[in-house]
Amino acid sequence: MRAGDDVDSLDKATKDFVAARPQLFGIAYRVLGSTVEAEDTLQEAWVRWQNADRAKVVEPAAFLATMTTRLAINTAQSARIRREAYVGPWLPEPVDTSMDPQLGAERAEAVELAVLQLLEKLNPVERAAYVLREAFDYPYGRIAEILETSQANTRQLVSRARKHLAAERGERVSRSEHQRLLEVFLSAAQTGDLRALEDLLAADVVSYSDGGGVRGASRVPVVGRSRVAKYLAAFAPRFWPQSRVRRVEANGRPALLVQVDDDAVALLSIDVSADGIDRIMWVMNPAKLSPYVASLAP
Repeated sequence: MRAGDDVDSLDKATKDFVAARPQLFGIAYRVLGSTVEAEDTLQEAWVRWQNADRAKVVEPAAFLATMTTRLAINTAQSARIRREAYVGPWLPEPVDTSMDPQLGAERAEAVELAVLQLLEKLNPVERAAYVLREAFDYPYGRIAEILETSQANTRQLVSRARKHLAAERGERVSRSEHQRLLEVFLSAAQTGDLRALEDLLAADVVSYSDGGGVRGASRVPVVGRSRVAKYLAAFAPRFWPQSRVRRVEANGRPALLVQVDDDAVALLSIDVSADGIDRIMWVMNPAKLSPYVASLAP
């Protein structure tokens, strides 16, 4: 092959990869819940794509999706060990979906922080099967090929994932109601209004603070309406007066970015069902906050 042919081949490989990249990132991010790990996975996929026998590849996008999914599963298996040693509750890394609401998906599924946190409880293969089916609408036969298993087993994997999410998470409210309750919650939290907080919270609400051992966040989840309300009221005088709040979007839902001076100290996201706010997520780890803040439009 002549040098010019090599250049043409690499140019085509680059174009094929760039075209597929949004979907590849969407798959890897949903399986891993980490933008850093997703980017590392795509970097590895790019290296392997350059070294592959591309002349034999009929559908580059399908080939790349298969490779990326398998790499993400491998990364998730090793990440599970690291997360067992994580200091305090682990929350997914937030992403700004305001510019790309679907984040590489045909349907904006499996991207909310609460869903990604729940998916983390599944094994990586179950997670990948669910993501490919629910977010990208892959046929069961195609998913079976990617996961190197049978269609019957693939259906069981997706079914188990759906049942797990349904058991852990009730029906969600509309986006407008979510936005309204977030604003009401902010007001009650800032003033430390115990009664107002209790009225907003579901009986089994859980508050998760992910500081990664760096920030002074609670290292255990706070559980139950009364405990969470008292917890929020107790730190209100110390936390809110020195801060300012910016309305943002994270993972397809309205969220609040809390800043002190010019430093982001927390991304606050809530999950809301018909019973009230049932999950409060404080992403405070600087390693997770910094990439999110950097990605926000000015």
